[in-house]
Amino acid sequence: MSENVRLTSLAHGGGCGCKLAPAVLQDIISRVPAAAAFPDLLVGTETSDDAAVWRLNDTQALVATTDFFMPVVDDPFDFGRIAATNALSDVYAMGGAPIFALAIVGMPVNTLDADTIGRILAGGASVCAEAGVPVAGGHSIDSVEPIYGLVALGLVHPDKVLTNKGGRAGDVLILTKPLGVGVLSAAFKQERLDPAGYAALIDSTTKLNVLGRRLPDVAGVHAVTDVTGFGLIGHALEMAGGAGLTAELDVAAPPLLDGVEALVTAGVRTGASGRNWASYGAKVTDATGVPDWRRDLLTDPQTSGGLLIAVAPEAADRLMDLARADGFGRAAVVGRLVAGPPGVRLV
Repeated sequence: MSENVRLTSLAHGGGCGCKLAPAVLQDIISRVPAAAAFPDLLVGTETSDDAAVWRLNDTQALVATTDFFMPVVDDPFDFGRIAATNALSDVYAMGGAPIFALAIVGMPVNTLDADTIGRILAGGASVCAEAGVPVAGGHSIDSVEPIYGLVALGLVHPDKVLTNKGGRAGDVLILTKPLGVGVLSAAFKQERLDPAGYAALIDSTTKLNVLGRRLPDVAGVHAVTDVTGFGLIGHALEMAGGAGLTAELDVAAPPLLDGVEALVTAGVRTGASGRNWASYGAKVTDATGVPDWRRDLLTDPQTSGGLLIAVAPEAADRLMDLARADGFGRAAVVGRLVAGPPGVRLV
């Protein structure tokens, strides 16, 4: 059944580019009745944070999240690895350490054979093993399009939970992974991605954001989120909104994955990039006249992207050292938080 079938040909989108556009998602959420107050719910839906957090006792809080999507690559093992890395990232972004995961599986069983589906699950399990956690169960359905992801659970001290809303005026913004995953994945679907570009795509999307679990003990770290489907601007907007500040982004500062600039200037980009800009462009001030191609990189959906960290200036060098020690050698300062109305200013 699976012979010569490209996984990406079975899905209308791939990776975090499958996400609903930010404006659409916000409209849907606004129609859901507000939940009653729960004193042990430390983080809920208020600021579109990366995971929910529930206090268990005085020293432990449960971090709970789920993330799943359709294939961004054709190799089933790589697809599983990418999806699992992406799901675990939300635990790390809250300062937590994962403890176990549950698999979410939707597969077109009349199109994909058991071996292919098994390799997807094996890829996810390999990443969980790298993170030191089991895949302890899950749920599967027969689906029109292939879908895979995880429910990821972790623990964090209730007093050390990191959120996307704690940023302070003057904080430096550090991004731990280069941008361009969406561009590379679009090039892959168009059969325009060379082996070096594919290697860059896999290396980035399967690198666990383990730095996150160290951040609660770093003095000066005030807010964290991971950059995924809404692009750097979209997740910076969430951080700025939670803090009631303006996020200034240096448009030339974010590092790019190898080959991305050439591809995007040649017209390769995702539809999600345009949908992102249509959703939140009105909240962005362009102070410099950013070229369209560079703006597209700032809205590019990042499947399993890096962490965006708001940190006091005096702690930035130490944080950069920690990032490099954890293998994030291209971490970079990409902006800062300043007093002003919630929004993003491109400089």
